[in-house]
Amino acid sequence: MTKKLFVKTYGCQMNVHDGERMAELLAGQGYEQTDKQEEADMVLLNTCHIREKAAEKVYSDIGRLKPLRAVKPDLRIAVAGCVAQAEGPEIIARAPMVDLVVGPQSYHNLPRLMQRMEAGEKVVETEFPPEDKFAHLPPRKPRAPTAFLTVQEGCDKFCAFCVVPYTRGAEVSRPAARILSEARALVGQGVREITLLGQNVNAWHGAEGGLAVLVRELARIEGLDRIRYTTSHPNDMDEALIAAHGGEPKLMPFLHLPVQSGSDRILKAMNRKHKAESYLRLVERLRVARPDLALSSDFIVGFPGETEQDFQATLDLVEAVRFASAFTFAYSSRPGTPAAERTPVLAEEAHDRLLRLQAVIARQQGEAQAAMVGQVIPVLFEKPGRLPGQMAGKSEHLMAVSVVGSESLRGEIRPVRVTAAFQNSLGGELVAP
Repeated sequence: MTKKLFVKTYGCQMNVHDGERMAELLAGQGYEQTDKQEEADMVLLNTCHIREKAAEKVYSDIGRLKPLRAVKPDLRIAVAGCVAQAEGPEIIARAPMVDLVVGPQSYHNLPRLMQRMEAGEKVVETEFPPEDKFAHLPPRKPRAPTAFLTVQEGCDKFCAFCVVPYTRGAEVSRPAARILSEARALVGQGVREITLLGQNVNAWHGAEGGLAVLVRELARIEGLDRIRYTTSHPNDMDEALIAAHGGEPKLMPFLHLPVQSGSDRILKAMNRKHKAESYLRLVERLRVARPDLALSSDFIVGFPGETEQDFQATLDLVEAVRFASAFTFAYSSRPGTPAAERTPVLAEEAHDRLLRLQAVIARQQGEAQAAMVGQVIPVLFEKPGRLPGQMAGKSEHLMAVSVVGSESLRGEIRPVRVTAAFQNSLGGELVAP
């Protein structure tokens, strides 16, 4: 009898990918995924530890499962991801309802761990095993014409605010041959766009020549039309990769390049190991290589010690670069990180700065999208839109685009004339080939 699995994923694209892979593993154990929690025989909370009170949010979600456990006594509850890695046995100690805790580097062992759980054991697995977890995962079963492909995990940068080096471990690169083999298999199942994933993806060193070489090898795969990568670190953006943005048409003209702050004093306190000016010069070189390149970034405001002058430097950098989008956060202390020991900026002041930064980013994003109206752009259609009779997809610049169209558009790259710009998406009409 098929059992139902409900997965709730928090956080980044890496977590989204991990959630998909865990669902594929559990399919081999007889679990079929559902989007209705009340149907579940097993609930998997795939957690993120980046933001403040991340663990408390997980415990709250576990508590909300009590009514479901009351009517389904055999309901299994598992916690995976970075909170699982950070908290370990403490999760089961604080929340005895939980049956299984597994870290992001150990989830390939889920079939074995499930056997122990089914035998009545409370299972905690948060080791950093020496073997390549990807070698133990089942073949991918993509459900869309786009797919994530992990090429690198972990981080050696140790930014003062970040827990990733502690929850994901040291930087590890997958071998090029395995990545290319997985990419060919994905394309063989209808995938036309692949996004390469890594905590510091442009630090990938699975072959001589780095990520630029991998991009060019992937571009040779017939049927793979679009290549993206995320997340990047400015210090790992070498000249070969910059050149690839100009010379490889399949590499999409969109780059997520986190800067965090525009103040050199705060960047030093963050241990970012780059300056605002070096970031700006890097952006210049990228745009010389690919003039239509759209950029997104990450920003933290209210970092301990940040003054109004430091924040103004961030606004100045944003005005200079003109980002198509950005992820913006008020600083939140993460236990165990160097910044956690420092005196934070007053919460009200940090919140005010966040709103001011978001207003500038929103204006720039709106201007970028408005400039698209009237243009004809290629769109890869992925799924039905929000309204009946709509299909939705992504432009080369990762803008969401909706048109009136049928399911037959799924997986097709078609020209679309943009007719309207909304807050976070574009509307358009199909153009005859």
